[in-house]
Amino acid sequence: MSAEPEAAGPSVAAEWPEAGLDVARMLAGGWRPTPFRQFVLKVHGRCNLSCTYCYMYRGADQSWRSRPAAMPAQVLRQAARRIARHADAHGLDDVQVVLHGGEPLLAGPDFLDFAAAELRAAHPADRRVELGVQTNGLLLDAPMLDLLARHRIGVSVSLDGDRAGHDRHRRYANGRGSHAAVVRALRLLTDRHRALYRGLLCTIDLANDPISTYDALLETAPPRIDLLLPHGTWSVPPPGRGPDAGTPYADWLIAVFDRWYGARPRETGIRLFEEIIHLLLGGHSGSESVGLSPVAVVVVDTDGTMQQVDTLKTAFPGAPETGLTVAEHDFDLALRHPGVVARQIGRAALCDQCMACPVRDVCGGGCYTHRHRRGSGYRNPSVYCADLKKLIAHVHRRVRADVERLAGAAR
Repeated sequence: MSAEPEAAGPSVAAEWPEAGLDVARMLAGGWRPTPFRQFVLKVHGRCNLSCTYCYMYRGADQSWRSRPAAMPAQVLRQAARRIARHADAHGLDDVQVVLHGGEPLLAGPDFLDFAAAELRAAHPADRRVELGVQTNGLLLDAPMLDLLARHRIGVSVSLDGDRAGHDRHRRYANGRGSHAAVVRALRLLTDRHRALYRGLLCTIDLANDPISTYDALLETAPPRIDLLLPHGTWSVPPPGRGPDAGTPYADWLIAVFDRWYGARPRETGIRLFEEIIHLLLGGHSGSESVGLSPVAVVVVDTDGTMQQVDTLKTAFPGAPETGLTVAEHDFDLALRHPGVVARQIGRAALCDQCMACPVRDVCGGGCYTHRHRRGSGYRNPSVYCADLKKLIAHVHRRVRADVERLAGAAR
């Protein structure tokens, strides 16, 4: 975020989708939601870093202050049972559970051991329950890694590039950078339990050289990298995305894309680029960032409240809330919340500008969070609209040239 949290604007009831999206009418007309397959559990609501861009602690929604620091055991049990009931009701063969925060490893080894056992025990033996943890890496010592390995919990780590780039934002509360500690943890992970390594999450900073950042991310040979656009909205734009800003994020990403796409053999996977290529070739998206596929993710906070994606905390106070809890409600009720429905209806959620765009079905309006404008809600293009257009057009040119070349060679 590039500014202080915005003051609360008009009532959310006056904004789309709460105003204007008639879910009851859609259901009566035959539309059916896509069941949740990914469940994000906020097992700890505090953090041992003070990152400058954190949407949770520096975003408009400050509800973390009034929630439990750690998820109680009873809430975890209730969440595990609700997840299993949801999977049973929809005949799901597999579900994914992400242990999240704050910093989830602050929950401690005993709770994580308990949580993993409860989450798996709630399901029949023939259902695949994939567990993962998204962490800043600071508590990834040998005993913790052994525990995660015992429960087959995949590990994704946040790293923003080299020391200078990472430490500019990902610092301890005293201002000291965390890069050295994260790199030590990653080396321990790759040396001791590489099979757990799921990849890196890197938030883009325009001040960081794109190729130097990419090279630094490659040092631990991650199986995949998520390059993340900083969260922001039209009301509180992300860094470098003001009026007449040009396309700085597209330019940054294109530099990395050309290096990544041209490397032989492929050095790693980059989710954003792979999703765009897949969509250009006629496939479906598996990401919230691009494409029109239904989003099937729900969040459970430390107090057991069911929430939409937590990045909505960027927009305004209360933005992710559904009014539901795992103590009292099944997840099917969350599937009827207008905010959840809006992220499952594809083109029907797009504004007129997006509908007329030539890259509409690839971009998909961009990340839902980035569409928010105070007063009108989420029926807007992404605040990154110009960047997404340029990036997708560039990827299209590169991929089309290769397809035409291969087609010509086959004749």
